[in-house]
Amino acid sequence: MSKALDGVRVLDMTHVQSGPSCTQLLAWLGADVIKLEAPTGDITRQQLRDIPDVDSLYFTMLNCNKRSITLNMKSERGKEIFTDLVKDADVLVENFAPGAIDRMGFTWDRLQLINPKLVYASIKGFGPGRYEDFKAYEVVAQAMGGAMSTTGFEDGPPTATGAQIGDSGTGIHLVAGILAALLQRTNTGKGQRVSVAMQEAVLNLTRVKLRDQQRLTHGPLPEYPNENFEDEVPRSGNASGGGQPGWALRCAPGGPNDYIYVIVQPPGWAPIANLIGKPELADDPDWATPAARLDKLDKMFALIEQWTEQHTKFEVMDKLNALNVPCGPIMSTRELIEDETLAELGAVVEVKHPQRGSFKTVGCPLKLSDSPVQVETSPGLGEHNSVVYGSLGIDTAELEELKAAGVI
Repeated sequence: MSKALDGVRVLDMTHVQSGPSCTQLLAWLGADVIKLEAPTGDITRQQLRDIPDVDSLYFTMLNCNKRSITLNMKSERGKEIFTDLVKDADVLVENFAPGAIDRMGFTWDRLQLINPKLVYASIKGFGPGRYEDFKAYEVVAQAMGGAMSTTGFEDGPPTATGAQIGDSGTGIHLVAGILAALLQRTNTGKGQRVSVAMQEAVLNLTRVKLRDQQRLTHGPLPEYPNENFEDEVPRSGNASGGGQPGWALRCAPGGPNDYIYVIVQPPGWAPIANLIGKPELADDPDWATPAARLDKLDKMFALIEQWTEQHTKFEVMDKLNALNVPCGPIMSTRELIEDETLAELGAVVEVKHPQRGSFKTVGCPLKLSDSPVQVETSPGLGEHNSVVYGSLGIDTAELEELKAAGVI
């Protein structure tokens, strides 16, 4: 069966997480992603290693389904080879510091001359302006994109989220831009530049807090559990942030992740009241309506928690879902990686690796009926040099010379 991006060749000059998360999705969708690495390799091959002299999980989990070649872009022969690679590419993706590709001698103007159909996609920390040349990392993007100031509890410090919204979140945004540019190219015949800034990607994911910032001008935010409101959206703990109140409630046996998140919609209150042994509250005018409960959400969730503490989070999940009450157990990383349903869905997959034996990783979250994804192991450093460079007319003898000279 064909893949959605069959015939699309991606020259992947990315490293660490934001860029590789983007190009891995393109590979899963069927693109031929050629990871171009320095002869020393992507730095994440060595970072956070759990097995000596074996590619780290940091690398393997971000570079599945790709091919790897090595090239020294500082050498003149390396630049000549890179030019040939660009000629055959549909997409070039990079997440170097601002201006790095230009300093290699490959400005956007020159790349357009080499290949007018090229889609040149970049991830940077920030857009043009004051912050443009600043370095950005995952939590820096969270800090400057509005996520940290609105995450955590009111009496605690700004808090980073464990979800990699700065890195992988930006990578997913870039995928959308690349696909749009490829689609537009079918009409215009021309490539274009695509860029996403990490700060702006996080900001896009924090839009409901900007919504609430503007609502503050008209008074307190009643769905928030906070007692005091000033001129900024406060940290609101585990409040849902939407129109329906929610909270994380303790469950048995009381471990660090023995919690369940429960949403109380208007039609859900009566079933919940009956379930927790408080049927009289279903019709009590002080409790029966969302408006009546709004000023005592803490008391409402405390009542529900007295019941949830007597059951495990999965028992609570089953009982509440039977009543059509939205809820979800707080699933630990161990529970996620061992979850049978996620394995059946292909959301968590086990991949064989030539050195480490096997590892588990996330599967492709994009499900296309006519473009199934089979997650394949990450490539060894320079594993595909002979095949890719051979297609450019470089024979075995020259490959050996280039290797000896440090070009590949």
